[in-house]
Amino acid sequence: MSATVASAELASASRLAHANTVRFPGESVAYRRARTELLAEEIDLRRRIERVAEMRRALPPGGEVPEDYEFQGVHGPVRFSELFGKHDTLITYNWMFGTKRERPCPMCTSLLSAYDGEMPDILQRVSFAVIATSPIERMSAFAAERGWRHLPLYSSAGNDFNRDYAGETPDSGDNAAFNVFRRDGRTLRHFWAAEMGAGSADPGQDPRGAPDPMPIWNLLDMTPEGRGKDWYPKLSY
Repeated sequence: MSATVASAELASASRLAHANTVRFPGESVAYRRARTELLAEEIDLRRRIERVAEMRRALPPGGEVPEDYEFQGVHGPVRFSELFGKHDTLITYNWMFGTKRERPCPMCTSLLSAYDGEMPDILQRVSFAVIATSPIERMSAFAAERGWRHLPLYSSAGNDFNRDYAGETPDSGDNAAFNVFRRDGRTLRHFWAAEMGAGSADPGQDPRGAPDPMPIWNLLDMTPEGRGKDWYPKLSY
């Protein structure tokens, strides 16, 4: 249901949870009571996610992109404006694989491995660009090693995109960053960025977005062990 529907018109989450008829073999009364309470919270969370998404879509126009940055793609130079292709929306992900790294960030790599499988579907709706400061040949070699087939890779070596939209400086190294841009006629504007980082993280938790963009964490959050506090993806096992 659309988030524009007034909350007063929605059945309460508790009512919907208590109307749920799903039962599993061997479950106790205590389990079902706790699960029903949890289901009500899950319904509330779903509605909150939809409200946040609606607020995001309603943002005022963002700042104009300051220049038509030149990137290096697998087929040669590409301007930022060309990354939009046939779509008016472009998502960019700054991959932590700069020239100072011998190997790319394992967390970024885990995320991008998941997105590679989804990319044929994603590209039906929006354009997507994976950006790093390493030479495009180095990026492509790792993509082949990893078995990636669909991720659009671009090197930002020599331009200021990473500085402008990932907050990087020569001394800071490379940062992971999600940005969304919008094309309105000939005007290119920034629409949204993931701004939740270390400064907004809760005690005992790694910085994360809401919802978390990494599929692996969402899946592990469904398990008894959860995501844990000392395990992270690796490039190899």
